[in-house]
Amino acid sequence: MNLPDLFPGFAERTFHLPGVDIFARIGGDEQAPPLVLLHGFPQTHAMWAGIAGELAKTHRVIVPDLRGYGFSGVVERSPDHAQMSKRAMAGDIVALMRELGYERFAVAGHDRGGRVAYRLALDSPECVTRLAVLDIVPTSAMWASMTAAFAMKVYHWQFLAQPYPMPETVISGAPVGYLEHTLASWTARRDLSAFSADALEHYRAAFSQADRISASCEDYRAGWYVDRLLDEADQANGVRIQCPTLVLWGNAGLPADSVDAESTPLSVWKSWATNVSGQPIAAGHFIVEENSAETLAALKVFFAD
Repeated sequence: MNLPDLFPGFAERTFHLPGVDIFARIGGDEQAPPLVLLHGFPQTHAMWAGIAGELAKTHRVIVPDLRGYGFSGVVERSPDHAQMSKRAMAGDIVALMRELGYERFAVAGHDRGGRVAYRLALDSPECVTRLAVLDIVPTSAMWASMTAAFAMKVYHWQFLAQPYPMPETVISGAPVGYLEHTLASWTARRDLSAFSADALEHYRAAFSQADRISASCEDYRAGWYVDRLLDEADQANGVRIQCPTLVLWGNAGLPADSVDAESTPLSVWKSWATNVSGQPIAAGHFIVEENSAETLAALKVFFAD
């Protein structure tokens, strides 16, 4: 598929990992500290195009597509949905980085990528030097906050987690329409103006493929059937993220609606991480694209330490 190259100067590589192929863009000095950037739903690695080049001035930047998304491989559905759990996706990133020769690395993740990133920090603390989570609260905290009003705003959590093939069938009737509605409705301006034409071309191409639509649904099914339970077990056992953690969220984003008037997403993360800081970004959910300057500035300061 002939799509725009959004990462000038970056190499591209497909890693043949156990059970799945993972595509990634790689840029920056090979001797610089490694930094992994993970995308969310309903996007691909293309979401990082606006800031990856700047981050590559100080870091070796690795920008993969998560399994089931973009140019990466799609894993066959399983009854327990564990193939799209954040634990499985985090394992992909550890394996990918080891192929590149890195045992330790920093990671930033937005949306579903943020869930992969914090699961990676919990499951493999020896690998993660610094963690940035963008516009999320932990999965179990999201499910616990499902009041009627909040559930109306994040209806996709319930819809996409419904049994196969119901959500797939509904979305496949107008996949680009569903994609564009989702993207627009989660921005502060409620339109597509934050997204470049080239990035939208990538998103439309990926989300027009039936197997990738289904993988996205499996991602959300795993959120209910696997990821939520892993989170609850860690909280019950007192397992916390040990590395320095940065929390960024859109002041008009989804997590901002998941907390009460006295709380912020940062206050939620303080019960999950031992060393956490953060700030709101003037944006909706897609802070990297809606306010790249403010997001980049915060990430540069954090990952420079």
